Amino acid sequence: MGETCGTLFERLVRVMATLRAPGGCPWDREQTRESLKAFLIEEAYEVLEALDQGESDKLQEELGDLLLQVVFHAQIAAELGEFTVKEVLANVTDKLIRRHPHVFGEGKADTAAEVLSNWERLKQDERGGVKEASALAGVPKTLPTLLRAQRLQDKAARVGFDWGETAQVLQKVEEELLELKEAMGKGAAATEAELGDLLFSLVNLARFFDLNAEEALRKCIEKFTRRFRHIETVIADRGRSLRESSLEEMDALWQEAKIGEELGRDR
Repeated sequence: MGETCGTLFERLVRVMATLRAPGGCPWDREQTRESLKAFLIEEAYEVLEALDQGESDKLQEELGDLLLQVVFHAQIAAELGEFTVKEVLANVTDKLIRRHPHVFGEGKADTAAEVLSNWERLKQDERGGVKEASALAGVPKTLPTLLRAQRLQDKAARVGFDWGETAQVLQKVEEELLELKEAMGKGAAATEAELGDLLFSLVNLARFFDLNAEEALRKCIEKFTRRFRHIETVIADRGRSLRESSLEEMDALWQEAKIGEELGRDR
């Protein structure tokens, strides 16, 4: 029989400790919490990319890289005498059990909405009944902007500050678009403010369709990149540069890439 999950995890923790110990890896030993921030973000986004690609082998690899970042930070905390990875595991496991009484206890929750409501109530109970200073608390400022906007809207909606139906949100989007058009002749500051309002209302629209605005834009960027690279490739094959090509030629190639993608989806 192969190694158990527990044995494999303990092996990973030991390897990380060895890398950080005297005589270990010079690069690993000089890393700090600050220097690892970028890697933590990068690995999380590489997991998202692997999910988009639908390649299980790639996803497995990227999840491992993300897990490594967790173990790395836990090792640094252990060296500082703050906590160990065992405490991280115990805390998150206990939290999952505690906040799912409908699974592990006598609680009841038949819908996802009830689960979220119970989750917030249990969080408050864990704080001794002390409420957060704001209903919007708990949304990190470092989140990508669209994602942060949607999480804030989710928080506000949970306490009743929300639109009643999708048609109202769509009307708000149209209203913000008109205000943006009016602001365009009033200078950069006014235009920026109205553009922000329009983006925020579009995030609300995504939420009402149960879509993730951050994901929608990220996939749109990938689509743009694929089609633009098609333009680059074809024009390069023709022995010319983009600057030597007309907008009409590039637009025709864009449409060619678009039609190719649509045909590929229909097969």
